[in-house]
Order: sequence, then C-alpha cells, then structure tokens
Amino acid sequence: MNTIKKNFPLAIIALLATTLSSCSMIEGIFKAGVWSGIIVVVVVLALIIWVISKIFGGGKS
Repeated sequence: MNTIKKNFPLAIIALLATTLSSCSMIEGIFKAGVWSGIIVVVVVLALIIWVISKIFGGGKS
C-alpha cells in the first residue's frame, strides 16, 4: 500500500506525458499562467485603489 502512494505521482506524470502532446501541455501551462497573472494584477490594482482612497479620505461622510 505504501508503494502505491509513493508511485502515484509518477504514474500521473507518465499518464499525462503519454496522453498529451508537448505543445498542448505547454499551451495549458501558459493559459493558466496568463489567467492567474490577470487575476493577481486586478486584485493588486483594487487593493492599491482602496488604500489610496482610505489615505485621501474616501471613507469620510
């Protein structure tokens, strides 16, 4: 049972390597990277705008 748990990640990698062509695998990695980058940039910009509004009195009524 312990060897199954130990070799499971290797089996997954071998399965992916044989079923996906290298181009589609790289394409998937870049798509995930682009979307995660877009999300991070949007979150950081929203945080910066929120901090600036708090500093310059955007919360005063």
